[in-house]
Amino acid sequence: MRQLSFHRARVALIATAIASLSVSAFGQTEHPTLTAALAQAAQAAADAPAQPVRRLSIDEAVKLALEQNLGIQIQRFDPQIQDLSIAQARSFWTPAVTSTIAENKQTQAVTSALSGGNASTSSILNSQVSGGVGLNQTLPWGGAYSANWNSARLTSTNVFSAFSPQLSSNLNLQYTQPLLRNLSMDAIRQQVALSKKSRDLSDINLELVVTLTARNVRNAYWDLSYAMDNLKAQQESLALAQQSLKDNQKRVEIGTMAPIDIVQAQAEVASNESGVIVAEAQIRAAQDKLRALIFDPADPKFWDVALEPTDEAPFLEQQIDLQAAVRNALDKRTDLRSAKNTLEQGDVNIRYFNNQIKPDVNAQLSYITTGVGGTGVSQVNPLDPTGALLSPVSRGFGSVIGDVFQSQYPNWTVGVQIAYPLGSSTAQANLARTKLQYQQAQTQMKNLQMQVVLQVRDAGRNVTTNEKLVLSARASRELQEKKLEAEQKKLAAGMSSSFFVFQAQRDLAVARVAEIQAISAYNKSLVDFQAVQEVPLNGTVSITTAGAGAIQSGGIVRTGGS
Repeated sequence: MRQLSFHRARVALIATAIASLSVSAFGQTEHPTLTAALAQAAQAAADAPAQPVRRLSIDEAVKLALEQNLGIQIQRFDPQIQDLSIAQARSFWTPAVTSTIAENKQTQAVTSALSGGNASTSSILNSQVSGGVGLNQTLPWGGAYSANWNSARLTSTNVFSAFSPQLSSNLNLQYTQPLLRNLSMDAIRQQVALSKKSRDLSDINLELVVTLTARNVRNAYWDLSYAMDNLKAQQESLALAQQSLKDNQKRVEIGTMAPIDIVQAQAEVASNESGVIVAEAQIRAAQDKLRALIFDPADPKFWDVALEPTDEAPFLEQQIDLQAAVRNALDKRTDLRSAKNTLEQGDVNIRYFNNQIKPDVNAQLSYITTGVGGTGVSQVNPLDPTGALLSPVSRGFGSVIGDVFQSQYPNWTVGVQIAYPLGSSTAQANLARTKLQYQQAQTQMKNLQMQVVLQVRDAGRNVTTNEKLVLSARASRELQEKKLEAEQKKLAAGMSSSFFVFQAQRDLAVARVAEIQAISAYNKSLVDFQAVQEVPLNGTVSITTAGAGAIQSGGIVRTGGS
């Protein structure tokens, strides 16, 4: 078990051991500055508070990232935003209710005997209060209707008025239906269709972010595991150097080695101590990288908890099926699905502009019915030479409404309106441009498919290469262990020197680190091989429009290694 909380204690013990060995090597404190510095470092390391440790597996790390990663949280807003865009596009089909109320007063000058003014006045006063309610809507199949019901109350001093006050009401129904242009596709249906495609694209982008984040978490986890194993290797090298220093001290005591030869052993210990310090710094950097991917920065303990992997970096040889991986990538890759989404948006735009170049032919239907009534006014019968008055006829508002809805006075209008542009039109230019953009997007789609195949094949080769590198590094490490053992035996027999032993120790340390790094690279290449079948990893992205969309093209991605 690798416990980070004991790192400072180990550093303190190491520094104390070096200080004591430096003193005992010469039997006196000939290096007070070095001894004091090491003692101070040991005391500081011992006094440092222990850091709480969070032990987690790689699956737990991925789960935490899916719940708390800020990049994923940001991307999850996009589908909700696109849902609102679809609702906004559909809102153009929503019925709209209108209502009006108004009062109008008008004074007219009397200009003739037939103006209707009284003999005692030189003006006519009209006063009207009106109100109405209406409903209009654009329908999903392109038609549009409007229905308006208006009523008014008019009082007038005009002697020719049959009613005062006069009550009137009318119902006006209008319907327009496109017959060619805007019949199968109009601007509203285009925007709704494009909004749905954008919504699908937001889901693809969310999947992209989730997959990339999971991949980055796994790689960061193996980086931290590598840093832990590297620290262990550095500590083993330090332990070997310390043991060699003790052995040399004994040889000096019995007179088989000169005291000056201990300096080389002390230098080797100091060098390995530096390696331990650097390895611990790499662990802290790897922890920060993983911490930023899986934890919520709002947590007050965000920077305080040390992370410790519980999963050892395994080396499990796996067979790579490149053909199956390529088929899987061509079916699932998010950039290919985004490109297909863009082509679908181009299809929508082509259908729209194809429709827009047709003649604008609209069938129109209008129906108006009215009713009039009020308080009747006595008038002279123009056909009676005696000037007898006609009996006034009064009609209430109920009678007026009855005339309207019983269609007592209907007015029908049916017609067709035709419009056609002369010469080239904007719609024709838009259609030509959209078709060219669509062809461009199709070509880029083919290029993107080829790039995806190259990326998958490259990732598969990286797995195979890293597998061979692990086997090679393992063999090298085993040979270096045997070499060191041989040099130690030769030194004990007086057939070698400390230089060759220290050289063998350094070679073994390099071989151990190389093996650890090769295993880490192998596991990361497996992660990338799985991820590259679903998402582009780190290729450059170019944008090409296809009507009103965009297509992404990833460059060649090289995976594996660190």
